[in-house]
Amino acid sequence: EVQLVESGGGSVQAGGSLRLSCVASEFIPDDSQMGWYRQAPLGNECELVSNIGRGGRIYYADSVKGRFTISQDNAKNTLELQMSSLKPEDTAMYYCAVRFGGYLGLRVTEFDYWGQGTQVTVSS
Repeated sequence: EVQLVESGGGSVQAGGSLRLSCVASEFIPDDSQMGWYRQAPLGNECELVSNIGRGGRIYYADSVKGRFTISQDNAKNTLELQMSSLKPEDTAMYYCAVRFGGYLGLRVTEFDYWGQGTQVTVSS
């Protein structure tokens, strides 16, 4: 079973930046999907923020395009999410997740493993 540990969340003002990191307990094959999803407060629906798939192809949700950048270091089994120009609506619990196989832009429910999450709070 893959274990994922996120870090880097926190509280910032609107317009600020945060960098999230995720470390996987084992090697993640290139044909896997590794990404970040978020769940806003009050149990709102989960949203796929970004994921990296086979060959380094990348998906971004429209809501974060141009502001967030995902990157992966296969040698270190790490995934990062650089978040800039943060908005109050980005406030959520952010989860790192992995799906062996799968496809780019997959549904959140299709991930096989996920971490415990890291909270991001953006104040106006």
